[in-house]
Amino acid sequence: MAVKTLILGESGTGKSTSLRNFKPGEICYINPAKKPLPFKGKFDSLTGTTDIRKIAQFIRESNKKIVVIDDGQYIMSFQYMHRLKESGWDKYNDIQSDYFQLIELADELPDDVTVYFLSHIEVKEDGRQKIKTIGKMLDEKITIEGMFTTVLKTHVSDGKYFFITQNGGNDTVKSPMGMFPTFAIDNDLKYVDEKIRNYYEIGDFKSDEEMQQADEMVKNEEIEKAVNGRVKRTRTSGKDTGNEVKEEPKKERRKKKEEPPVNEVVQEILLDENNNIKVEKGEPIPFDEATPEQLKSPVEEPQPIKRVKRDRTKKPTEDKWTIKEEDMPF
Repeated sequence: MAVKTLILGESGTGKSTSLRNFKPGEICYINPAKKPLPFKGKFDSLTGTTDIRKIAQFIRESNKKIVVIDDGQYIMSFQYMHRLKESGWDKYNDIQSDYFQLIELADELPDDVTVYFLSHIEVKEDGRQKIKTIGKMLDEKITIEGMFTTVLKTHVSDGKYFFITQNGGNDTVKSPMGMFPTFAIDNDLKYVDEKIRNYYEIGDFKSDEEMQQADEMVKNEEIEKAVNGRVKRTRTSGKDTGNEVKEEPKKERRKKKEEPPVNEVVQEILLDENNNIKVEKGEPIPFDEATPEQLKSPVEEPQPIKRVKRDRTKKPTEDKWTIKEEDMPF
């Protein structure tokens, strides 16, 4: 049984480019879209067909240890477009059955073979990201990502291309514990293949010491933190490269308005002959030299208002302007 791996990403985010480090003749390459490679080089390839029987035959006869199915979703979508005028649900059943059989084909291959499915991403209404399919059967009856142990997703940041190795909460990305050194790695599918072979110890695999050196070359902790939203990068040198985020200057705290010290000096307060306080303009004198009389406030404190309870038993006094009945002229 071969080891299957799913690589997801939008068009132009580095799925096909991740094959750049493979040597010619090293992989079996399936290219249903008939598009040229985005770099110089050629592989033993089958192009321009969506026939599952032809694809399965080509993979078996190639005897390659690495199989790459580029833009695998086109195997479904091209068949759908060719049968667009057909009515009924039979075409959907045929298309989805063929793709399911292609995934199952990996289970029939030798144990030392690795198979990579490169596919586009579909974003659902709730924001979740998944593999792009045709129809609802594969989504409702079978979760395609559930048939893979390793699912990576492409990511582009500052003109550099990466693979995300861990789930972000709204996607289907996953990888075995301890397989990859960081959250984000370089989009090098050859390194991924070497890492999978080392992890499962299949075929001709590299030693742990060799893989540790390779880990240091592909990991990028700065991008890992930026992708994961855990750090804000700041300028580290005097030169502005255009990629750094300038740190905003901290706002200075408002200084409290300085108030003059209390009781530092007092005005001279004098008493008249009736021992009442009177204020006269005098020279300021130091606080420690003022007498108790001089420290008294020249302004009398307001007295509280006394509330008087009204006696409701008393009759109101007669108004002098009230005219008595006997005084009326008529």
